Amino acid sequence: MALARSGSSIQRVRAAGAEPVPGDLADLRQAGSPAPIWLAKLREADAVVHVAAHMEFWGPDSFFERANHVPTVALHAASVAAGVRRFVLISAASVSTGSQRRPVVDESTPEGRPNIAYSRVKLATERTLLEAHGGNTELVVLRPPYIWGRGMTTINDMAEVAEAGRFAWIDHGKHIVDFVHVHNLVGAVLLALTRGRHGGVYYVTDGAPMPIRDFLTPLLATRGVDLSKSRSVPLAMAAPMAAMMDRTARLLRRKSAPPLTNWLVSFTGRDRSYDITAARTELGYSPDVTLEKGLAEMSFS
Repeated sequence: MALARSGSSIQRVRAAGAEPVPGDLADLRQAGSPAPIWLAKLREADAVVHVAAHMEFWGPDSFFERANHVPTVALHAASVAAGVRRFVLISAASVSTGSQRRPVVDESTPEGRPNIAYSRVKLATERTLLEAHGGNTELVVLRPPYIWGRGMTTINDMAEVAEAGRFAWIDHGKHIVDFVHVHNLVGAVLLALTRGRHGGVYYVTDGAPMPIRDFLTPLLATRGVDLSKSRSVPLAMAAPMAAMMDRTARLLRRKSAPPLTNWLVSFTGRDRSYDITAARTELGYSPDVTLEKGLAEMSFS
């Protein structure tokens, strides 16, 4: 079964061989409101995989609390009440992107304070669910970094920025990034349905961190974008510029992000990879889709 909020989503779920359940997580945003009819379907479920979220790199905490946090907490509580055996939450590796500056982090590394609202609320949601009364429902949290692969719209967004001449490397793209192919993430989700300890939190990546230039250049090439002539700015210049633009935009309460933000500097201008030893040992996770294989699929899509 899969929750589907539109006619096109219902068709896609059916085409995939699953049962669509018409409904919307927005139905859970108002505390104290009547429970939507579709929640009754939870009594037929052995496990719930919560993937849906409004994902954006800009906006106030209050928006993401209303759009993401409240429905997630309500869905988890309803799952516990329905006796669902396991609840798998797809969180985000970016919960440790911000004041935490270590180049390699794992589940024991303090997260620090995330530097965008989306990630701060994701972290708050993790903690709320981990501290909640879970009854007989086990909770497993997966933290993927940048998710890539055929059909991912975030790639199109970056392509548009580059085509508009607004793309620039930081330090010539030498900094290390980590990422996960969508099919590898699906594999981790399937494992988490039956493996992993209750309350376990796991970073999930492709296991192949590399300089961001080596990742983005062939990735955007699948969209016909050439990054070979893109300019570069040093981190020593980009960081203070981002801090100024970020702060000004927030003070003016702008609805869209400035060209350079603290988050963007963290993502492209600082080394960051994730140790997936816990996912390998406790979930039995082993990423199958390599960068080469994933790029080949995208090139012929």
